[in-house]
Amino acid sequence: MLRGADAAATAPLPVSPTRGRLRPRPTLLAGLAILGVLIFAALFPAVVATHSPTDFDYAAILKPPSAAHLFGTDNFGRDVYSRVVYGARIDLQIALFTTLFPFVFGSLTGALTAFTGGWPDAVFGRLADLVVVFPFLVLVIAIVAVLGPGLLNLYLAVSAVGWVTYWRLVRGEVLAQKRAEYAQAARVMGYSSARTLLRHLLPNAITPAIVYLMTDMSLGILLGASLGYLGLGAQPPTPEWGVMVADGKNFMASAWWVSTFPGLALTLAGVGFSLIGDGLADALRPRS
Repeated sequence: MLRGADAAATAPLPVSPTRGRLRPRPTLLAGLAILGVLIFAALFPAVVATHSPTDFDYAAILKPPSAAHLFGTDNFGRDVYSRVVYGARIDLQIALFTTLFPFVFGSLTGALTAFTGGWPDAVFGRLADLVVVFPFLVLVIAIVAVLGPGLLNLYLAVSAVGWVTYWRLVRGEVLAQKRAEYAQAARVMGYSSARTLLRHLLPNAITPAIVYLMTDMSLGILLGASLGYLGLGAQPPTPEWGVMVADGKNFMASAWWVSTFPGLALTLAGVGFSLIGDGLADALRPRS
């Protein structure tokens, strides 16, 4: 019969909460299907498109949708369908690069500052407070206006602001997980701080950030479209959906298709990312 230290050494360690398995869920599958179509169009636009997205055809200016031009043509005679297809590459790029650095930087710093505490946590807390004082969109527009229009400056502006949400999400989760039994057991067993944080705390704290990432990608596309509409994002003749909506705003009464189809593409992308986020939230919900 085991007694004292021997019994404690052989007792099972408390385990961290298990997450739901990624079982097929209608919302997740629907979102992945929509995203799959957009990724295919972004990777192989020449296969999907029927015309060049930048070639002018002054004999076909503002033609309505037809067999020759599925979504009609714009005020320069360019095929709107082909520009929507090629625009998927730009807008998915915007969704990725406006969220990748904020997600990685915010999640890592949130985990580290919550785990270590002290002055690093205080410094990042004050930085986060300073950023959230200003409205997100206003601050991004101000930074892009200072740096100049263009996609690279858009990425820099969003990265400088967008990490705060991920920092707060992961920091709060790590602070909660630090008090769990499995985390205390890891410290008693003499695990290093790096192992405790990276192998035990962070995997259980990252789920809300991953779920939010999908929603943030949708917001990133809308942000890119908004700045493109204002002339601060992608620059003409780049086939970007926000720029296309801006190009057609003066022709809504006579050529509704110029702005409508890029706007529908924006909506479809947003719905796809939102469905994936909802599906992941359901799949990764902790189970007893």
